[in-house]
Amino acid sequence: MRRVLILLVPIAALATGLAAGLAVARRRLVVVRISGASMLPTYRTGDRVLVRRTTGAGVRRGQVVVLQTLPPGGEWRTGPLPAPGAATWFIKRAVAVPGDPVPPEVAGRVGASPGDTVPAGRLVVLGDGPVSEDSRVWGYVPFDRVLGVVVRAMSPVRESGGGVGS
Repeated sequence: MRRVLILLVPIAALATGLAAGLAVARRRLVVVRISGASMLPTYRTGDRVLVRRTTGAGVRRGQVVVLQTLPPGGEWRTGPLPAPGAATWFIKRAVAVPGDPVPPEVAGRVGASPGDTVPAGRLVVLGDGPVSEDSRVWGYVPFDRVLGVVVRAMSPVRESGGGVGS
């Protein structure tokens, strides 16, 4: 009996640790499916990416971010972000963070003069592809509209079932 307990205690501790680790990972990580061509050639429609949740303050220049879409009317929402599965998200590359010079292709949209820098609490984001709705259209993106940073690409989702070609 004692030998069984000696084996069960470490196994139970390991199982508890794994369960706690999974719970933390589920809160910190989200899988997002790409739809659209704005990030070509980096990401294509159907690709999936693993996103680490963070605020805009955790974003560095060059990172790919997932952010809430700009609603019709052109004003950024405020308040908490919706659940990842309950909203449509944009995926873009952060090209300037607070203190960086405002990129020339965005300067006219945000009313910046040569030498102006990105203000605190804001990002400039651009798509990698030739066609992208991004800071050239919206201006600055508020930090609180960022869901997170792409950690890695995952395999694309392959449709199965009753579709054409299945």
